[in-house]
Amino acid sequence: MHRTALGLTRAERVEQSRAGTDPSLLDLVNYVPIGNAVGKLRCWSAQGAQIDYLTSHRDPHELTHDKGVLVRHGFPCGRILSRGPGQSYGDVVEQQMPDVLIEDDCESIGACEISYFQVPAELRRRIRSIIVPEFGGIDHLSDSVANLADSARSCGPGKGVGTRPAP
Repeated sequence: MHRTALGLTRAERVEQSRAGTDPSLLDLVNYVPIGNAVGKLRCWSAQGAQIDYLTSHRDPHELTHDKGVLVRHGFPCGRILSRGPGQSYGDVVEQQMPDVLIEDDCESIGACEISYFQVPAELRRRIRSIIVPEFGGIDHLSDSVANLADSARSCGPGKGVGTRPAP
């Protein structure tokens, strides 16, 4: 999230994002993790989950910023996936077919941006979806990858975005 969201409530963070007037929204280099996201992802990674990151950014320069933020804050290694020209988030998820997809509810920009619902229904059944409140973090999710997968919305095999057991 943007740096000036630190210390604010989730509702205040959403409002900042909706307003779009805070210059730190575009200060990609200085983005910060929400809560203990790094620790949670490291915990899942230590259990064999492959972590991939789906970014809203398309510009290669912005992707470099995303990578820098992940490295600087100690996130586990993983691919940064982005949309190509004419692609939706759902297209990227469909290409990867993750076991578990964790994303926020896109409260500030509209639920139509939620990746899971952009994937065709017959394929959604194969993805375990966990949708968290925007700017709410993932601290409340299980530390156990097995329990995390069991608590998700649907079941089935897959790979890619989100978390999956490493081969």
